[in-house]
Amino acid sequence: MTQPHITATDAHPYLRAATAGIRHHARARVRAPQPEPVDRTHLDTLHAHLTELHRLIDQLAEAARPPYPGAGRHLASAHTRLWQASAEIHSAFHLLPAASVNATECRPEQLPDGPPFLTICQRHLAAGHAVRRKTTPADLNRPHTTACVR
Repeated sequence: MTQPHITATDAHPYLRAATAGIRHHARARVRAPQPEPVDRTHLDTLHAHLTELHRLIDQLAEAARPPYPGAGRHLASAHTRLWQASAEIHSAFHLLPAASVNATECRPEQLPDGPPFLTICQRHLAAGHAVRRKTTPADLNRPHTTACVR
């Protein structure tokens, strides 16, 4: 049985929808006469997106490594950088003002929409556990390199 030919516009519709959603959100923020200030809910949603992207890049790196080791290394590097980005978002989340007196404490019951299914701290700890299984502390602290290894 032959597989149908899939064009670039038909491939990965969920990824294309997620990209379009982020593009629309960024454009709407720029066009707003008075952009809304960044809040914890905004960063929680962005952290969730980064964490899922982190998981996807990990899967792609694992699939690319055996047949294409160079591509696998670059995807593994992207995996590390996404972890670093999500760690910074998590830190920023705790530096924003919250309804509670102690703004650095994770209190999901005090988020404007109530506690999410998986709080940012729980999500971050789970992703951190996955990162530590595959990455060394030296890898996490290594500066980004753009060297092309083929």
